Amino acid sequence: MRAQLSATVLGVYVLLFLVVALVVAPRSVTPDDWLTILLLLLTGYFLARYVTTSYTIDDRYLHAWRFLGGRRIPLEEIRKIEWASMRELAPTSGFLGLGAWGWRGRMFSPALGPFDSIYTEPSRGLLVTAEPVPLYLSPRDREAFARELSRRVRSYTGALAVDVGAPVGGAADAR
Repeated sequence: MRAQLSATVLGVYVLLFLVVALVVAPRSVTPDDWLTILLLLLTGYFLARYVTTSYTIDDRYLHAWRFLGGRRIPLEEIRKIEWASMRELAPTSGFLGLGAWGWRGRMFSPALGPFDSIYTEPSRGLLVTAEPVPLYLSPRDREAFARELSRRVRSYTGALAVDVGAPVGGAADAR
């Protein structure tokens, strides 16, 4: 399943890329102008990571992937599946903290401690708790994804203590 993408975020990336490429670059690109080239490469890199974010569940693993990175969690190691929001998990991180924009997306929450984040939507996601750290993700249809993930995890471990994808009584908090 693809991650939920925002037209606004895509537009900002494309606009930033075009501003650097069409306004800054023609005035200053020389073989020694490494800053303009670096800005173009970084913008392209972050756009590629945003657009390629996706999630799959196979018979043994949950895969969260994006360009040049990702995480694979064995289904039998998942202990919780719950609704989450980045604003609640890591209120001090974000763009300036560079946590979600870094290579691994490792962030820190006062409530959870360290956790990984491979997401595109900060307000409507899932927090999947497994060792060594939980993972925040944002599938396009989070309810359907939570149901399918829950079904596959329950086939390994039985019922979970917190499971928003469980068929009966699991989705108590449908934020």
